[in-house]
Amino acid sequence: MSNKKTGVLLVNLGTPTAPTAAAVKQFLSEFLHDKRVVDMNRFIWCPLLHGVILPIRAPKVAKLYESVWMEEGSPLLVYSQRQVKALEARLSMPVALGMTYGEPRIKSGIESLEEQGCEEIIILPLYPQYSRTTTAAVFDQIAKQYKTTAVLPNFTMIHNYHDHPLYIKALAHSVRQSWEVNGKGDYVLCSYHGIPQRFVDNGDIYATHCERTTELLAQELGLTSEQIGMSYQSRFGREEWLQPYTSETLKTLAPKGIKSLDIISPAFSSDCLETLEELSEECKEIFMESGGQKYTFIPCLNDDELHIEMMADIVSSKIFNK
Repeated sequence: MSNKKTGVLLVNLGTPTAPTAAAVKQFLSEFLHDKRVVDMNRFIWCPLLHGVILPIRAPKVAKLYESVWMEEGSPLLVYSQRQVKALEARLSMPVALGMTYGEPRIKSGIESLEEQGCEEIIILPLYPQYSRTTTAAVFDQIAKQYKTTAVLPNFTMIHNYHDHPLYIKALAHSVRQSWEVNGKGDYVLCSYHGIPQRFVDNGDIYATHCERTTELLAQELGLTSEQIGMSYQSRFGREEWLQPYTSETLKTLAPKGIKSLDIISPAFSSDCLETLEELSEECKEIFMESGGQKYTFIPCLNDDELHIEMMADIVSSKIFNK
């Protein structure tokens, strides 16, 4: 174990500062400029992004954010802040928050930990399944923001935790809790955020991690392949993304006799627009219009006690293994 004071930086994707077209435009601009996310030629992509996509999408997305906005602010930020407080209390050590895009910045989170005397920093990106579009983007931000720094802090970065026993246990617990309150559905659909198929073809291991998470969750819940499955949501653009698509999968379930559906998104550590609006509302509409009778959205782990226990275990293992 290291004798140096250690701090923890939790990192999530980020969120607009307000449910307004201007704030959404600013956030999406930074997000979609990242070559980890969109790797098109800049001479083609930038005019398309600023001339067509942002002017059209920003007002629409702002209205969606407005529908899920909480009194304290954006759901993703609110739940992330709660996670920080809970983990800090659990570990009795400094914990800070950083976002890959928007505020609070990763740099400001690390500076906060340094101001508290932390010489070693454990970075925990809250992405269970590794992807170049998420986890690798966190690394890029760290490298970019400290490119000119004379002395770097000692970093330990968590690569993924898609098969961590406590993560699987926490997911299973959330499903069982839903069953206790809402009844058990005919089928559990694990809907993961999608990425372009091309990224996987070029070596991204995200899909493999998603498949393994689903497999382990099925084992933990004692479900067969006829009772649980997976799909990918939030497709953007015209190119092929990971399949099966959630929107298309939902249309096929009721005709197969699956009238009652439980849906969960294991790739998200905090509820956000993609879960509270897309998964909870849009996907429900698709399923019910396709003959479904009951649709139960299972929230993300957020600041659930078992989720915080998992984070604490991951961090502790890195401290005591030094």
